[in-house]
Amino acid sequence: MSHTHDASSQWEAVIGLEIHVELNTKSKLFSSAPNHFGDDPNTNITEVCTGQPGALPVLNKEAVRKAVQFGCAIGAKVAKFSKFDRKSYFYPDSPRNFQITQYDQPIVIGGTIIAEVNGEEKTFAVNRAHLEDDAGMLKHFSNFAGVDYNRAGCPLIEIVSEPCIHTPQEAVAYAMAVKAILQYIDASDCNMEEGSLRIDTNISVRPKGEKSLRNKIEIKNMNSFTFMEMAIKSEIKRQVHEYMSKPNVPIDEVIAQSTYRWDPEKQETVLMRRKETADDYRYFPEPDLVPILLTDAYIEEIRKGLPELPLQRERRYIKQLGMAPDSAFILTSDKILADYFEEGLKSCSNGRSLCNWIISEFAGRLKDTGKDIISVGIPAAHIGSLVNMIEQGVITGKIAKSVADEMVNRPGVDPKDIVKANPDFQPMQDNTEVERLVDQVIAENQQSVVDFKAGRDKAFAFLVGQVMKLTKGKASPQIVNEMLKKKIEQF
Repeated sequence: MSHTHDASSQWEAVIGLEIHVELNTKSKLFSSAPNHFGDDPNTNITEVCTGQPGALPVLNKEAVRKAVQFGCAIGAKVAKFSKFDRKSYFYPDSPRNFQITQYDQPIVIGGTIIAEVNGEEKTFAVNRAHLEDDAGMLKHFSNFAGVDYNRAGCPLIEIVSEPCIHTPQEAVAYAMAVKAILQYIDASDCNMEEGSLRIDTNISVRPKGEKSLRNKIEIKNMNSFTFMEMAIKSEIKRQVHEYMSKPNVPIDEVIAQSTYRWDPEKQETVLMRRKETADDYRYFPEPDLVPILLTDAYIEEIRKGLPELPLQRERRYIKQLGMAPDSAFILTSDKILADYFEEGLKSCSNGRSLCNWIISEFAGRLKDTGKDIISVGIPAAHIGSLVNMIEQGVITGKIAKSVADEMVNRPGVDPKDIVKANPDFQPMQDNTEVERLVDQVIAENQQSVVDFKAGRDKAFAFLVGQVMKLTKGKASPQIVNEMLKKKIEQF
């Protein structure tokens, strides 16, 4: 095993992502039909959505605005002139037998995404982002298939990275950062279960040091970061194995350009088809639409109106709150969670601790319920108040964990009331009682006292632990420490 591992470490993966995001406009890209998920099949359609002869597309201004916002947010060049093209392909869910997209003159050119990978900031290059419309959906029934055109014509922005990603972790970090930007500028809800964010991954491998790109494999339509990471890992392994087991076959024949999909059940990539080239799509300018012409003033107004973006928010948390970079990235990558955190921060003195309670303590308690802290209904102010009680020494960290369990069972009940109602959660205010227990522990563990005086710090920690045990963790550790030190000095 170690032998093959050594060999595979001589290879590097080259990964490029195409992220398709459904924009949250009220109507579709070229028609007035509602852009809304989850309605009865074929209810949100017009003659444009179903490709009736003679039906003419009309461009949705709001979709253009959202694409420009994204371009400004990633520091790209927003093209003042861009146009639409027809991409022909024949498939039952494509009503016109062509998709309207942008081929050689897209609206957004270049740009960078900065993401956190293993606690380090990495910069990724974006090639372009363009507007296009979505296809319908095929539904397979037991003995026939139906087409639902509700999604046909919904506005998409496709974000194409440069092939500058080299590991599955980088791919996930990049995709999370793109998703967060889209949520912060309110361009999309990015709901992956509903398909509003779908990712195609292009993967090739080459020996380290080789500069040219080898044939790539495209894995289509992944709608979860976990699956994407698994698929990339599995595909890299497969390609390295292919090249290594066929050293005498020309490299173009070892891996032929093709399209796969990820099968989560089998946990492997499954071949869909050998790859088409751009020529097969017969691109040509869309004759029914005029080009998009934008002014500098329009682009500048959008740039000035951008909200705080995830990267800015993350850097603010690291700088002002002293938060660890990876925690800040997890928190700011999910706008809803970051807004919830901001809400809790209003009433809470320790941002780092608040973040930890939200992203690890409570997330851990809710992991198996399928709910998160927001949907379960715990107000952010309550978590702030729990952190404050620990900070002020009203409760110990140990008691706080039990209070948190109670908050999960009774969402909406203020932790202050939970502590008031349960005598076990109240710290021992009575110092004479603590003193009695300190005396008892010293009397019972004289050897530890001798050890501590001889310079063994561990012995002291043991004594503190014994006292805390007797107080059921309810005494203030600070008071216990001070009392023990005093008594031992007199000993």
